[in-house]
Amino acid sequence: MSKKEYELIELPNGIRVIHKEVNHTKIAHVGIMLDIGSRDESLEEQGLAHFLEHMVFKGTNKRSSYHIINRLESLGGELNAYTTKEKICFYASLLDIHLDKAVELLCDITFNSIFPEKQIEKERTVILEEMSMYRDTPEDSIQDDFDEQLFPNHSLGRNILGTEKTVASFQKGDFRAFLDRNLNTEKIILSSVGNYSAKKIQRLATKYLKDIPHKNHTPERVWFSGYSPSRKEQKKSITQAHFAMGMPSLSIKDKNRIPFFFLVNLLGGPSMSSRLNLSLREKHGLVYGVDASYAPYLETGQFAVYFATDPKNLKKSQRIILKEIEALKNKPLGNMQLHKAKNQIKGQMALSEENKNAIMLMMAKSQLDLNKVPDINSVFDKIDGITANHIQELAKQYLPTDQMSALTYLPE
Repeated sequence: MSKKEYELIELPNGIRVIHKEVNHTKIAHVGIMLDIGSRDESLEEQGLAHFLEHMVFKGTNKRSSYHIINRLESLGGELNAYTTKEKICFYASLLDIHLDKAVELLCDITFNSIFPEKQIEKERTVILEEMSMYRDTPEDSIQDDFDEQLFPNHSLGRNILGTEKTVASFQKGDFRAFLDRNLNTEKIILSSVGNYSAKKIQRLATKYLKDIPHKNHTPERVWFSGYSPSRKEQKKSITQAHFAMGMPSLSIKDKNRIPFFFLVNLLGGPSMSSRLNLSLREKHGLVYGVDASYAPYLETGQFAVYFATDPKNLKKSQRIILKEIEALKNKPLGNMQLHKAKNQIKGQMALSEENKNAIMLMMAKSQLDLNKVPDINSVFDKIDGITANHIQELAKQYLPTDQMSALTYLPE
C-alpha cells in the first residue's frame, strides 16, 4: 500500500490512527489492536489475555454488558474480538453513518472496562466450556498440543485459553495489573476502512482518545531458543488418526518471509492444486484435507503440516508428505510450474483485498509489527522476483525433515 492508499496519524499520547478510504461501500470497518498477547503472560497468568478479551464486553464505567452488546447490534452492526500469541483486538463493522458510535464504543471497552466480579464468575464458566469444546475437537486440540511441543517451557507454546487451574484463579485485580504492566500507547493502533476521509476518523479518534494518558510500558518479551526435535503419540477417543509435523521457522521480519510463505503455499496452501492436496487427496484418496501453514512471530515462526486419515493409512500418508518435501529440495520448479504458482498466490492475495474487514485488521497488525503497511503491488514484485533456485534453497534450508517434530493422535 503506497502512502496514497492509506493515511497514518499519531495522537499526542502515542496512539496511531491508520485509515484507508475506499469507494462504493456503505460499511465502516474499525478496530483497536493492542500489541499484547498470550506470550506476555507469566506462567500463573496463562489464559489471562484471552479472559480479558472476554471481560471488556462485560461492563464499563457507563455501560452494562447488555448495553455493550446491543449498542451496535441494534443498528445491524457486528462487534467482535480475538486474542493471539502477540495481539488483542476489538473491532466492529456497521453502516458508516454510525461510525461515531462504533469508535466511541471501541474506545470505551478498551480503556474503561471495570471487570465486574459477578461477570467474572459467569465468564469463567463460559471459558471452561470453550476449553472443553476445543479438547473435544481433535483438529483444534492437536494444534495447541503441537505448539507446546515445539516451544516447550515458553509462552509461545502455551495454550491461549490457559489451563483450568489458571482460569479458575483470576480475579478482578489480575486484569487491571496485566494491562497496567503491558499497556503501551505507542503500540496501540486504531485502524479504519470505509468511504470517508482520514480527517473524519482522526476527529473521532481525537474526541474519544485524547484523554488517554501516554503510557510507555515495554516489558521485554522472552525470546524463544533451544529447540530440539521430538516425536510424541497420544491415545484419544477418536476414530481417525490426526498428525501434525513441523518446526520453528522464520520471524516476521526475516527477509525471506514472503518467499517462504510462497514455498509453504505451494506445498500445502488452501488451493486444491497444492502439492500435498494433489498427492494425498486427488491421487491417493487418503485424506479429506491436508494443509501446510506458516505463522511468523516476533523472533521466530512456526511451520506445520496437518492432516487426519484412517489409522491404516497413516504411515503411507506420512511417507508421501516427506517425499513431496524432498522433491522441492531435489528438483527445481519448471518455468511453467513457477509461473502458475506465482499467479495462484497473487490471485489469492487479490481476492483477500476484497475483504475490507480483513484489510482493516491487516493494516493494524502490519503497522505494529513492521511499522509500515506493505503495498500489494510491492508484494507482487517480490513474488515475481522469486526464482526456482531460491525456492529450492529455501526448502533445503528451512524444511529439514530430520529436524522436524511430530505429534500423532491415535484412536484408543
